[in-house]
Amino acid sequence: MAVNWGFLGAGFVASRGLAPAVHASQGANLYAVASRDQQRSATLEPELVHASYEDLLADEKVDAVYISLANSQHKEWVAKSLEAGKHVLCEKPLGLGAAEAVAMFDSAAHNDRLLVEAVWGRWHPRFARMVHLVSSGEIGNVEHIETAFTFSSELVDNYRLSPSMGGGALLDVGCYQAHAWVALTRGDSEFTITHLERTIGPTGVDLTTEVRACINETTAHSLSSFVLPSHQDFTVQGSHGQISTAVGESFTTWNETSSLLVNGVLEEFPATNAFVEMVENVSGVISGESGWIVSSGDSIRVAAILDSIAGHP
Repeated sequence: MAVNWGFLGAGFVASRGLAPAVHASQGANLYAVASRDQQRSATLEPELVHASYEDLLADEKVDAVYISLANSQHKEWVAKSLEAGKHVLCEKPLGLGAAEAVAMFDSAAHNDRLLVEAVWGRWHPRFARMVHLVSSGEIGNVEHIETAFTFSSELVDNYRLSPSMGGGALLDVGCYQAHAWVALTRGDSEFTITHLERTIGPTGVDLTTEVRACINETTAHSLSSFVLPSHQDFTVQGSHGQISTAVGESFTTWNETSSLLVNGVLEEFPATNAFVEMVENVSGVISGESGWIVSSGDSIRVAAILDSIAGHP
């Protein structure tokens, strides 16, 4: 039986990414949407448009909630959704720091409901292949991870420019890179910052954050920016080889073919919609069937890393 999804928010990612993915997924149904604009909600083509978030959460037919609100609203509406008996898929970053993430997962456990961070790129087969290559020792011990996610955009009246709403490049595009680090360095790794540079914009958020760090014996370098030219990079150097993304954006390749260089050999992947992969896997777990999800431990560890970077003097 299909999982009935309810959406809180009908912005860009919900309308362009998640709604089409739910419509295209096996085992999932876009049942209801609630947002500040009922006409916008209707454009996602749900069975039902609710006038408020509260009305959607009170709807007994909603099995699971997808939350795509401003970062500062995640904690409140994740908690309310879980308390209403709904499973939750929440946009990244899950919360404004590790303390919020821990509190959310504690609530999920208390209410016996699933909570998953919607870092959709982690469901992409190419990303999964990179994790497998590292865990199987194909390139030996991981010595260095190089990542970048930058883009230049005229953000106007956007929560990403508001410190109080959880804005800034680190939480937005740095989150993808922190997830890459955690996925490739399993366990409760020691994280030490060796170099940090930030460019703070007029509204008080970081427009660019560059960080070098050590994760146990692995060095890492990441670059996150709203103002630099568009660029994505994901390279893993091991003691016996190297893997790196080739064709297709490193973290957000979507509905296009992609490729991976593994010790100089090209591996190709067919066009994939990782939003669909995410929805089908999460729906499968909710239904008691098979599926892979980002673990609570990974999400909490990522939040702690982002805390360390944000709070570093």
